[in-house]
Amino acid sequence: MTRGTRPHPVRSRINGLVIRTAALAALAAFLASIIVACAKAPAPPAPGPRVLGVEELVRLDLLPRLKQSVEVGCVSSWDRTGGNDDGFSGKYSFLRREPGGLVLADLRGPGVIYRIHTPTPTDETIEFYFDGEPAPRISLKVTEVFDGRHSPFLAPLVGAGAGGRYSYVPLTYCKSCKILVKAEAFRFIQINYARFAPDANIPTFENPPGPGFLRAVDEAARLFASTGSDISPSLVPEGTRLEKKVVRAELPPGGAVTLLESSKPGRVVGLRVGPAFALAGKDRDILIRMTWEGDVEPAVLCPAGDFFGASFGEPAVRSLLLGTTGDDDYVYFPMPYERSALIELVSERSAGPPVEVRSEVTFAPLGKAEDEGRFYARWHRENPTREGVPFTYLRTTGRGHVVGMILQAQGLTPGQTPFFEGDDRAVIDGAPAIPGTGSEDSFNGGWYDVPGRWESRGSRPLSGCLDYEKPLGRTGGYRWLVTDSYAYAQSIDYTIEHGPEGNLTPTDYAAVVFFYSAAPPPAGDSLPPVAARKVSDPRKIVFVPGWNVPIHSSSLQNAVLEKTSEQVGDSRVRYLSVRTSGEDVFGPHHVSFICDIPAAGKYAVGLKAVKGPGQAIVQLYRNDLPAGEPVNLYAEARSVSELLPMGTFDLEAGENLLFLTLVGRDPRTRGLGMDLVEIVLDRLD
Repeated sequence: MTRGTRPHPVRSRINGLVIRTAALAALAAFLASIIVACAKAPAPPAPGPRVLGVEELVRLDLLPRLKQSVEVGCVSSWDRTGGNDDGFSGKYSFLRREPGGLVLADLRGPGVIYRIHTPTPTDETIEFYFDGEPAPRISLKVTEVFDGRHSPFLAPLVGAGAGGRYSYVPLTYCKSCKILVKAEAFRFIQINYARFAPDANIPTFENPPGPGFLRAVDEAARLFASTGSDISPSLVPEGTRLEKKVVRAELPPGGAVTLLESSKPGRVVGLRVGPAFALAGKDRDILIRMTWEGDVEPAVLCPAGDFFGASFGEPAVRSLLLGTTGDDDYVYFPMPYERSALIELVSERSAGPPVEVRSEVTFAPLGKAEDEGRFYARWHRENPTREGVPFTYLRTTGRGHVVGMILQAQGLTPGQTPFFEGDDRAVIDGAPAIPGTGSEDSFNGGWYDVPGRWESRGSRPLSGCLDYEKPLGRTGGYRWLVTDSYAYAQSIDYTIEHGPEGNLTPTDYAAVVFFYSAAPPPAGDSLPPVAARKVSDPRKIVFVPGWNVPIHSSSLQNAVLEKTSEQVGDSRVRYLSVRTSGEDVFGPHHVSFICDIPAAGKYAVGLKAVKGPGQAIVQLYRNDLPAGEPVNLYAEARSVSELLPMGTFDLEAGENLLFLTLVGRDPRTRGLGMDLVEIVLDRLD
């Protein structure tokens, strides 16, 4: 063939028509692709039958399904005046008094009680009356409702932790349900419920429950025991085929890694990705982005660490649906889509080495059903919060339901967390629906800053405490709303207060809210630049030894430590009191504290103490040597000192030991003691 010439096309004659073979081949390929596509892409699942009761708790595949209730609400002990008496006095903890006791709730049916929470259980009897019956179908002590041993309130549907008690036993009722406690007073209570249309035909709860209920309890026990592992088979109907995609890739500064890209119907039912500690961090500069159906607005655009439950840059959550195990993050929310899905990690770092990303996405070829919503997650931060205005978790319109939230909360005054007195509130479809009773209560906890309760990190399958670090003024929590989701038909305005009254305590709040929406919701606030997302570590850290600062060691003999409070001048002062008599074994009397700090640096260490006639001369020691100037705490009359400088030290991030040694006494003193009010670390660099 001579260069530059083209062969004549071969022609075929079919029924008197001349068709080019290339065009014929293209047509055949097109028809074949349609046949293959029809064979591989199953039709979207039809709307499923309604599922109510305990089965809802273990049917995680139902999470995207739009709710059929006509109302969701919460009966609680919230202070109707807007004050902070949300159960302390019991004034607002009941609807009315009856000869038998206090009516906590009187709900009209058909409906379901999905959650009961209290941080103040008692040994009084609580009774559940269904459909106007004269006798209760359930009668137990309040404590027995939550101990997991008394049917129908069996573990793991009920439990305790972080100062709270909770029950997720769904109590269905056709006509009504009245809850009465046989007591003169009750304190904190939350009862979440859903009401359905009159023709919903909901059966009333049977007690004792049948074998189906007990099978579901066993299934819940198996599922909850799987926390942290791959539970993706529980996120699809039985028999559904699952597929996995594994990615190993470098995520360079300013780059992106695609974890999943699909152009046919399906649903993501599991994502595991690592390394978790590299994806988290205080800079919040690696994002997770999810986009459904090629929408312009991503359905998820969050700092990756916060999305997976980090606490101020450090992985913290290990729950059923989301968290970190080892160095792997995971999420197990069903995420259905009709046409396409794209999941990415995006780095907004400007420099540094790439992150070696490893991921495994589990998905099923089962497209979004007509009665399902798409999965969304929104990150929002206010630093500081606005005076007089609650923090907004989520404000949106359309039809959908909220299925979870994670909150990181840091006060601007170290050593205090009064902002956590704030209540969560949800206005649904224009009407108040969820009145909370305290921030930790909303996460199934109670009594923050109380030893053994809401005072440290702790995860359970559906809720937990991110952390409680009083010296930093820092805490947070999470909760998944599996059965008790906040469903809305038109709109939701979901907020949480900062402070006991009036939203007057300035705070740094950052939250992720997880929800399903029938249609793409209106765009939320744009994600702020990296500089506005960073965790703000406080420069001043205040430890309060008279409350809960860990003590590393103290004198081996002839010394007594006591935590107490006293009226000193015009103020009530709490302090750690050290009283000595005679000598210690290895030298001067001492007490040392474990002080956990968020960042390394040079710190000025100071003390506040009660000065008085029985107080010693104290000095900071390090490595058995004096490390600061001695400070004389003697005074003729007792008074609280100003901040007393004790020295300047290079401290490491994490735990540091501060040894306070009683090195001597003023000639006028009548004892050798120390009443320590505060240890203050002030970062200098």
